[in-house]
Amino acid sequence: MSGAETPDAKAPDPAQAETSSTAQASSKAEPSSTAEASGPSADGDSAADAPPAGTAASGGRTPAARRGRRKRSFWREFPILVVVALLLAVVIKTYAIQAFFIPSGSMENTLEINDRVLVNKLVYDVRSIHRGDIVVFNGDGSWDPGTAPRDTNFVVKFAQGFASMFGFGHPGDILIKRVIGLPGDRVACCDAQGRVTVNSAPLTEQSYLYPGDAPSEIRFNIVVPPGQLWVMGDHRLISDDSRNHLGTPGGGTIPENAVIGRAFVIIWPISRWRILPIPATFEQPKLSVTAAPPARDTAAAARDTAGLLSARLEPSSPALPLALGFAAAVPVTWLQRRARLRLVRRRTACGPGGRTARRVGRRTIRDPSDRPPSA
Repeated sequence: MSGAETPDAKAPDPAQAETSSTAQASSKAEPSSTAEASGPSADGDSAADAPPAGTAASGGRTPAARRGRRKRSFWREFPILVVVALLLAVVIKTYAIQAFFIPSGSMENTLEINDRVLVNKLVYDVRSIHRGDIVVFNGDGSWDPGTAPRDTNFVVKFAQGFASMFGFGHPGDILIKRVIGLPGDRVACCDAQGRVTVNSAPLTEQSYLYPGDAPSEIRFNIVVPPGQLWVMGDHRLISDDSRNHLGTPGGGTIPENAVIGRAFVIIWPISRWRILPIPATFEQPKLSVTAAPPARDTAAAARDTAGLLSARLEPSSPALPLALGFAAAVPVTWLQRRARLRLVRRRTACGPGGRTARRVGRRTIRDPSDRPPSA
C-alpha cells in the first residue's frame, strides 16, 4: 500500500546528517581556498624561476654570450691594468729600485763598462751608510757645478720620477763610487806598506782593486766632516774621486743627502750576474775608532785630472720598472675585479627592496616570508 512503511525503512539520524553536510561543505571549500592561497605564491615562484631573456633553457647563458661577455670584460679591465702598471712602475723607480748603466771603467773590475746594476733606494731608510758600500749619488754642487740636491717631499719626487721615466727633467750628474770614510773618520794615504788607512787601520783592498793598481798615488790625510762621505773608485789609477777634489769646499767629500741608493747587484749581462757585497776588510773593529782632526794635506789637489774617469751613470731604459709594474699590476687588478664581482653578487642576491634569495642550481628563488604584504 502506498501509505504503508516497510520494516527496513528508518528515519535519518539528525546528528549523522549534520556531520555529512559539514564534511561535504568542507570538501568543496578546501580546493577553492587552496587555489586562492597558492595562486599568488605560484605566480611569484614561476616569475622567479623563469629564465632571463637571452639565456639558455637550462638557466645559464649560451656559450656565445659567455664568450662575448669575457671579451668585453677584458677590454674594460685592460685600461685599468695599464694605468695601475704605469703608476706602480713610477713608484718602484722613484722610491724603491732603479737600474743604471755603467759607461766608464773607473770601478773596474768590480763594475765593467756596459754593466747594468740595480740600485736600492730604500736601504738607507732602514740603516745607515756603511763603509764599503757602492753608492750612487748626485755630484751636482759638490764635485760639479750646479745646485746641490735637496730633500723633496713625496709629491715632488713622484713628479720628478714620472718625468724622468719619459726622458724629461734634469737627472743631475749621477756618479758611482765605493764609500771609504764615514763622518768623523780620518782617511789617509799611505802607511809604510802603501795602504790606505781609516782611523789608522790599514785596508786590505786586493779583493776589489783593479789588478796592478796601487791603493793610491795621491797623498792625503783628511777627517771627513759631519754629514759627508769620502768615496773612491776601484780602478784607482784612472778614477776621478774624492782624492782629486781636495780643493773643493767639502775637501773632496760628498754630502750624505746626495746619495741616491746602494748598488747591490749586477743584472746584465747574464754572464756578469752577481751580488755586490761589502768587502771583509771593512768589518775591522778598529775602523769604528773616531780620529782627532789632523792638518789637511791639499797638495794633491793641484794634480792634473785630465784623463780621469768619474764613472758617471746613465739611467737605464724604463723597461725594467715597467715590467715590474705590470708584474705587480696583474694581481692588483685581479683582486679588485674579484672584490667588485663579489659586491655585485651580494647586491644581486639581496634583490629589490632588500629581499633575500636562495640559490637552487642556476635559479634564484625568493623567500616568500620576505615579500611585502599584498594590498
